Amino acid sequence: MREVQTIFTTLVLSASAGILAAVIFVLPAEYDIDFTGLGEILGVKGMSGETVSAHSYSSIDMSKDAVEFPLSPFESVEYKYELSAGDALIYEWHAEDEVLFDFHSEEEGTDPEEAVSFVIGRDREGHGTYVAPFSGLHGWYWENRGERAVTVRLQTAGFYRAAFEYGPQGKFRRDLGPAE
Repeated sequence: MREVQTIFTTLVLSASAGILAAVIFVLPAEYDIDFTGLGEILGVKGMSGETVSAHSYSSIDMSKDAVEFPLSPFESVEYKYELSAGDALIYEWHAEDEVLFDFHSEEEGTDPEEAVSFVIGRDREGHGTYVAPFSGLHGWYWENRGERAVTVRLQTAGFYRAAFEYGPQGKFRRDLGPAE
């Protein structure tokens, strides 16, 4: 009988330790679920990071956008799309001369100063595909460092509802409907 009690006690303690480990470590690290707050204190909350599937469905229709930004010497503009996590954007931009650019994203609910940059450089053009790793604003900063005016032309297609422009004339929101 004593052996059965020992086995039962060991089983209960092992199961309790497993549940405790799952609540304190596994749920906060893998699923960002932190009932106790200990996952954040221990620094394991959200460790698995953002994951985006190779294939996803969007809850909105595809949109298209084409814009131009005339930039005087040492003038800049920022243009971003509102994307949900997993939504895609196909883009192509061209400038008449080399410009400084930064493709970056601001996660929804965070300080814009915590933006994540993906590509920074100097060029006359850029093209590719981008899949948003998180919901928020995703787009470009262009600056004309040259001595003459330059126009940047951007064409996109993707799953976005709105675009935001931050430039010499202020901040503007453009609501974008489905592609025609």
